[in-house]
Amino acid sequence: MNKKAVKFLMTWNVRPGKEEAYLEFITQEFSDMLTKANLQPTEAWYTVYGDWPEVMMGFMAEDLDALRRFLVSESWRDLKQKLFQYIKDYQQKAIPLGRGFQM
Repeated sequence: MNKKAVKFLMTWNVRPGKEEAYLEFITQEFSDMLTKANLQPTEAWYTVYGDWPEVMMGFMAEDLDALRRFLVSESWRDLKQKLFQYIKDYQQKAIPLGRGFQM
């Protein structure tokens, strides 16, 4: 079967008053855990203007099956639970891997 890489996109807003703890968590634990799960970071965007989610992060998975295995793992469940302490309005989706900014 032909494996095609996919991009895992997540968007959210940071909870007011949680900015410092959120930044520490994202830089010291969140991205590292995804990288250890063989998801490679592709981008991180921070919205400073407009009515859009405050944060968008993208990670590349080897293929859709690999991403699905990760998304049902206990490690993802635990990491996401920690993330939700700092954020709100979370959304996620998988899309075919492309170049540049994708939504």
